[in-house]
Amino acid sequence: MSAQPLPSGAREIARAVQHGDVSAEEIARAALDTIAARDADIGAFTDITVERALGEARAIDTARAKGGTLGALAGVPYAVKNLYDVAGISTRAGSKINAADPPKTADALLVSRMATAGAVLTGALNMGEYAYDFTGENAHYGPSRNPLDTARMTGGSSGGSAAAVAAGFVPVSLGSDTNGSIRVPAAFCGLYGLKPTYGRLPRTGTFPFCDSLDHLGPFARSVDDIAFVYDALQGYDPSDPVCAARAVEPVTAAIAKGLDGLRIGVATGYFRVDADTGALDALARAADAVGAAQDVDIPGVAEARAAAFLITNAEGSTLHLDRLRRQAVDFDPETRDRFLAGAMLPASWAIAAQRFRRMFEDTMRGVFAQVDVILAPAAPTHAPLLGQKTIVLGGREVPLRANMGIYTQPISFVGLPVAAVPVCEPGALPYGIQVIAAPWREDHCLRVAAALEAAGVDRRNRASA
Repeated sequence: MSAQPLPSGAREIARAVQHGDVSAEEIARAALDTIAARDADIGAFTDITVERALGEARAIDTARAKGGTLGALAGVPYAVKNLYDVAGISTRAGSKINAADPPKTADALLVSRMATAGAVLTGALNMGEYAYDFTGENAHYGPSRNPLDTARMTGGSSGGSAAAVAAGFVPVSLGSDTNGSIRVPAAFCGLYGLKPTYGRLPRTGTFPFCDSLDHLGPFARSVDDIAFVYDALQGYDPSDPVCAARAVEPVTAAIAKGLDGLRIGVATGYFRVDADTGALDALARAADAVGAAQDVDIPGVAEARAAAFLITNAEGSTLHLDRLRRQAVDFDPETRDRFLAGAMLPASWAIAAQRFRRMFEDTMRGVFAQVDVILAPAAPTHAPLLGQKTIVLGGREVPLRANMGIYTQPISFVGLPVAAVPVCEPGALPYGIQVIAAPWREDHCLRVAAALEAAGVDRRNRASA
């Protein structure tokens, strides 16, 4: 074993493995030992791929010993939300029903790309059933607990993905985001996350929730690691019919450019009405840190959120109609009831919602003619307590689960790229900020996110680094 502390960041690990300062197997064993020792208290993992992780790590060490060229992510441990196919295990998608499916014979495309880059898979992660969740509480496998306070939620539906990174089990993880399922957990767990533009990353080999809104993306503890992993994931795949046939557009070099030339606005109106004081303070702190003084009031945001809700209900329920008929008793009752409600929506409502989507796209094009980046809250509050059913927003007590995505859903609705950035004071629970850009400008999102990180808006993470 190395006499020095093992590196913990993705880029640091890859550099150390490539230089021979530490072996990939040593890194993998340390990650697996930490998961084995602590995950019973966190609930991040549903499947731990011990033999695969050690096999991948040993192959990297063998290649290095023979003088072979190692991938960019050589030796970096990671894990994936359990809606990604992983060869040898069933793709649960957070459900009891899917757990009975045969093990997959091939990996999801993004898992294959991580492997090609040299990353080491440690397992599959807990999530809300069929991704229809904002809490991280799973009726079948238990909740993923927030490592910052295990009495609190991780957020969902990528709760295990956030918990695994926040707990230090892995430096990076992959999740999915339909209406906020990367951004809300990142906010609650004090992490960075990226929801790329809709169609940027192929979803081949993942279990869908709502096809016209589903995105995939990474979590990490730094912007540099987000960019590092995102660059390895990019690339067109015709197997996903909505994947854009665009050239790879790396962002790692771009984040060093700083804020020069970027026009940064701050969302007002709808995005401030129901936010609690802490969320508004976090937004103001982030705006001050990057000199964002221009208020941006986006017309039609409330309607966009409502339309996204309808589309989610309608598309999600259609996917599960046969399961609802055959195995209704095997669903989490709360998930089942939302799908049943979606199945009964009038078709005319879903059609109207899709028409409004085109109008809102035009609206956002107009907004991005005036600014390059918009800052907005990621969630209206910090992480609630596990088991909490309601929350007070704008002086009204409302259902918690249905209202954690009020600020993320309108952005997913038109597929805009967003970086999630934590804002926190020492000893306090974090809040999250969305850094929103025009389509295909993930570089803009991450340049601003890097500037916020450098300015120290997440003082908790800086203090513990």
